[in-house]
Amino acid sequence: MPQTARASTSFAPDFPPQAAAAERERLLDAFHDVRARSDALAAPLSPEDMTAQSMEDASPTKWHLAHTSWFFETFILRALQPGYRDFRPGYNYLFNSYYEAVGKRHARPRRGLLTRPSVEEVRAYRRHVDAAMKALVHDAPDDVWAAMAPLLELGLHHEMQHQELLLTDILHLLAQNPLNPAYREAAPGPGGQSLPLTWWEHGGGIVGTGHAGEGFAFDCEGPHHEVLLQPFALASRLVTNGEWLEFMADGGYDDPALWLSDGWATVQREGWRAPLYWEQEDDGGWSAMSLLGRHALDPAAAVCHVSLFEADAFARWAGARLPREAELEVAAAGRPIAGNLLSRDALVPQPAQGDAGKAPLQLYGDVWEWTQSAYSSYPGFRAPEGAVGEYNGKFMCNQFVLRGGSCVTPDAQLRPSYRNFFYPHQRWQFTGLRLAKDLAAGGL
Repeated sequence: MPQTARASTSFAPDFPPQAAAAERERLLDAFHDVRARSDALAAPLSPEDMTAQSMEDASPTKWHLAHTSWFFETFILRALQPGYRDFRPGYNYLFNSYYEAVGKRHARPRRGLLTRPSVEEVRAYRRHVDAAMKALVHDAPDDVWAAMAPLLELGLHHEMQHQELLLTDILHLLAQNPLNPAYREAAPGPGGQSLPLTWWEHGGGIVGTGHAGEGFAFDCEGPHHEVLLQPFALASRLVTNGEWLEFMADGGYDDPALWLSDGWATVQREGWRAPLYWEQEDDGGWSAMSLLGRHALDPAAAVCHVSLFEADAFARWAGARLPREAELEVAAAGRPIAGNLLSRDALVPQPAQGDAGKAPLQLYGDVWEWTQSAYSSYPGFRAPEGAVGEYNGKFMCNQFVLRGGSCVTPDAQLRPSYRNFFYPHQRWQFTGLRLAKDLAAGGL
C-alpha cells in the first residue's frame, strides 16, 4: 500500500517440479483479470490526468501502469525468459520504485515531470510485457515454472496494491482542482441511518496471529505466532462522519490534552481543522471531495481520510482507544471477506449495515482501520533473499498498522492477517477508525 505499494511473499507455497496445467491456467487467468482491471481503472482519465503528480507521496497514474509492468519485466522476464528484450532502454531507471539491488532510479518527487514516455507508449509497454508473460506461462519448462509461479503471484498482488494507490492518488490530484472534477460522474448512494454503537466483547487469552494457512501472503504477515490478549471490546461499527462532527464541535482540534505530542505539533503546523477533503459550505454544512466529486457529507457513513494522530485523539475524546492489530485479526478470523470493497464499485465509504450481534460490522471495506500497533516484525521474521526482500522489512520503522481494506481495495488482496502500514501523519489514503476498550473481568 504508502507511498508506493510494497509487497513481499513468504514464498511458502510449494510448487512441485511437475506443476499442474490447472495451476498455470489459474494464474494466467488471474494475470489477465488483474492487468485488465488496471487498464479499466485508468480508462476514465485523460492523458493530462495520468501524467500529473499532486504531492511527493502520490504517483501519476501513468507511472503506476508502467511500474507494475516493470515489476513483471524485472523479476520474471529478464531473469527467466531466454532472449527477452527490454521494451525500451532506460525504463529500468524510470520505473524502479525503491529497489536498491536493481539499480539507480528516477527521484520519486519528480515522477510528475515525466511527460515522456507518453501514455500511449506506456500502454504499448504493457502490451509488450503482457504478451511475453503469457508466452512464458505457456512455454516455461517445469523447473522454470517452479521458480516463476510464486513471483507471478507476488506480482499480481503487487499490482492490486497499485490499483488502490492509483485511485487514492487520482483523488488527491482531482481534489487540488477548484472545479472539483469527479473521477466518475455519479451521485453517492442514498444516505442511511447510523446504527447504534454497541460493543463486541472478547475474553482475551493466548491466541494465534499471523498467516498460517494455504495460499498467498506477504512476508510481513508471518510467521504465525501466539500473542497474549487481555480482555477487550471492539465497537460494532466504524466511527461515522456525524460522530466526527461532534468531536469537532466539542473543540477536538483545539484541546492539546487529547493529542500525542507529534500529533499536536502536526495539527498546529498544518492547520488541520477537519479530515482531509472536507470543506464547510456557506450555509454551515459540510461537504467532502470524493472520487464521485464533491457532495454533502453523509453523517452515517464511515469517516475517512484521517491520520493516526486524529484517530488517536478522537478515541481519547470518546473515552476509548484504538484497537491493537491482533484484536482486529481475532475478530476477523473465520469471517467472510465481504463488504464495501472495490468489487462493489461504490468508491466511497458507506453507512454500516447488518446485525452486529455475532461479530463487528465493517471488518472489511469502507476504510482502512488505524491500530495502535507499530509496524514491526513478528517473531522469527526473515525477509526473502534478493531484491524482492526489500519490499517490507526495511520499512519496519516509524509506521503504524492498518487493517481491513477500504472501498477501493481489490477483494482478493485481503485476508484476516493482511497488514497495511502508513506513517502517522498521512491521511490521503482511505483511512478511518474503530473504537476499542479494555475490559475488566466480567466485561463492560
